[in-house]
Order: sequence, then C-alpha cells, then structure tokens
Amino acid sequence: MSLLTNILDYNEQFVKEQSYEEYRTTKFPDKRLVILTCMDTRLVELLPKSMNMKNGDVKIVKNAGAVVMHPFGSIMRSLLVAVYELQADEVLVIGHHDCGMSAINSHQILEKMKNRGISEDTFNTVGYSGIDLHEWLKGFSSVQESVSHSVDMIKHHPLMDKKIPVHGLVISPETGKLDLVVDGY
Repeated sequence: MSLLTNILDYNEQFVKEQSYEEYRTTKFPDKRLVILTCMDTRLVELLPKSMNMKNGDVKIVKNAGAVVMHPFGSIMRSLLVAVYELQADEVLVIGHHDCGMSAINSHQILEKMKNRGISEDTFNTVGYSGIDLHEWLKGFSSVQESVSHSVDMIKHHPLMDKKIPVHGLVISPETGKLDLVVDGY
C-alpha cells in the first residue's frame, strides 16, 4: 500500500468520525500573529507547543531555513497577506539550531539533481534565464545572522506597515527553548 493510499484511507475515517470538530476555527489568527519558520520536521508540533499555540492561534509560513530570499517572492507575499488581509499585528521569524540550510552545499545538491535525471541542458536554460543556481541554493553559516537578515528584509519592506513589530528568535529543535535575536518592539 502506498503512502498516499494510507493518507487517503486515514482521512476518510477522520472525516467519517468527525474528528475535525476539535480543530474548527476561523481563518483569522486568534493571537493576531504570523510566524515565518523552517520546514524542519522536528518543529511541526514542537514549535507551537513550546509557544503555547494551538490550532487557530497563528498563521505559520514555512520554507527551508525560515529565510526571506527575495523581497517580492512568495514568502514576503504571504506575510503581507497575513498582515493586511488576515489581521496579523506582529511577525515572528523563528530559525533553529542544527538547520539543514546551515550545512547546505549547492554543488552537492546540483550533483544529486543530475543523478536523478536533470539534464545539463536544463541547468543551462536556468542559467541563461539569469538564475545563479549556486546563489539560489546557498545556505547560511549563522542562524542568528540569517534570522536578523530576514527580520530586516521584512521590517524594511516598502509595503510592510511600519507599525508592525517584527521579532527574530532561534529555537532549539531538541528542547524547544527560544532565544531572542531581535526584539521588534
């Protein structure tokens, strides 16, 4: 049985038993907060629990490393929508120790892509389009500096409300302990 089949079978039972009832809420965050964090598997339940957050309390935006790479990319768009349309009044950027983005090697990733069938022609096409794949796949050496950089990009974005506090934290994926990097107040 495939993973997808397992998921769909479970979901059918979940809906049939009305297990969704305990998760009902609105699209607006009760704590009026949007969080940008990493997609790390260790944070799925640990992050909200370590902050006393439950379903409906916050908007959570995730990507590799909790990094704002481009001022007009999908991460920044999501944060702006959370503020202007979904009633978020504060932003938290939360990176974590032992992040995979701190050890990422663009050469290794590109080699893995080649091993899975991505052709040299495809890499050339991307390069001709003006994308430097090594820069695009670049990680960071300091999670604190990365969090500070993302906070700065959000705070100084020309479309961000200047009254919105933007905070930066780093969480331990082992204990859930939060360390303050930037106090947005």
